[in-house]
Amino acid sequence: MGIASLAIWLIYQLPPVKYHLEWRLDAFATSVRTWMRPGETVPVPPGAATSLAQMPTPSPSYAVTTTPSITHTPGPTATPIPARAILEPPRWEKQDWNNCGPATLSLALHFFGWEGDQFTISGLLKPDRGDRNVNIEELAYFVRTRAGWLRAEYRVGGTLETLKRFVAAGFPVIVEKGTTIDEAGGGWAGHYALVTGYDDTGRVFTTQDTYRGPDQRVPYPDFDANWQAFNRVYFLVYPEAKQAEVENLFGEDLDPDANRLRALATAQSETSQDPDNPLAWFNQGSNLVYFERYGEAARAFDEAISLGLPWRFTRYQFGHYIAYFNQGRFEDIIELADATLYRTSKAEESLLWRGWARYRLGEWVRAVEDFRAALEVNPNYLDAQYALDYVGGSP
Repeated sequence: MGIASLAIWLIYQLPPVKYHLEWRLDAFATSVRTWMRPGETVPVPPGAATSLAQMPTPSPSYAVTTTPSITHTPGPTATPIPARAILEPPRWEKQDWNNCGPATLSLALHFFGWEGDQFTISGLLKPDRGDRNVNIEELAYFVRTRAGWLRAEYRVGGTLETLKRFVAAGFPVIVEKGTTIDEAGGGWAGHYALVTGYDDTGRVFTTQDTYRGPDQRVPYPDFDANWQAFNRVYFLVYPEAKQAEVENLFGEDLDPDANRLRALATAQSETSQDPDNPLAWFNQGSNLVYFERYGEAARAFDEAISLGLPWRFTRYQFGHYIAYFNQGRFEDIIELADATLYRTSKAEESLLWRGWARYRLGEWVRAVEDFRAALEVNPNYLDAQYALDYVGGSP
């Protein structure tokens, strides 16, 4: 390394310089990779093409036999949902690069008096700024282990009425949804927002958006269309003293199995009404994975990917990896993980599942490399540490 190159490298390592340049360099690299290997959708792996060619389109009326484990007894009277409710929003916080999850959780926690910021959260959940995804389970883990006086719960298959019910009762709701961004090639991306109000007259939700700004007014149809991309997941933070009230607000969705049954029925209905909707097919696959119906789930994921999912989609959701793994479709996992990692090199979940696929194909060394790479991105990633211990790759 020449003196000039060494000097540039040393300057770049200065925290203020690296903080302001790192994301720009990463965005530039992503743009270059996109130019070298263009494509707006997730590639269709060979196994999916074969599956679709050999099997008829699945019926949208699968029989689900799982019995919910909890019976919810509603209160004596249901309180009507008012036509409008607006909560006093917490102090807005602009997200750091790739940090909408921690930033949005920070807003929700501030609503209940938590002291800290998005970096308190990201320091545990995504210590590498280049990690572009924090999932719902990770957000719940932070609340349960770092904010013990608060509870955290999430469900899927939410409705607009679900959100209104919680907001009207005084609880802001985190949702994960799709959005459109300007950086790093633009296009579709996953995003979190905090719902703090609604108005039936104008048919809009009020959201606190750490990317676009505070008090964003989002029309009901636009909100639901973007929310569908993430199985309409919704996430609650609330004080322990409010447990009984929150359970009553969840209603029949309090039981996770019953909640998934309804979410699966919704996805099935939507694929029946619009068979060309890849998001509905992906949601169907995700809910079938929950019930360990991997063959049917893999078929639903095949439909979704073949119809065309945005190329960033597999950065955020991983049910297809689970279904394909349990169907022995290891080459397909590697194909999809490679495509994701080509543009998003610090995707620890894709590294994990590529490692498991390689392990099952007998590629022990490469599997260990993937598990270690996942831990380099996130040293707190317990699934990767378990995988490394399991295959005997820990030092």
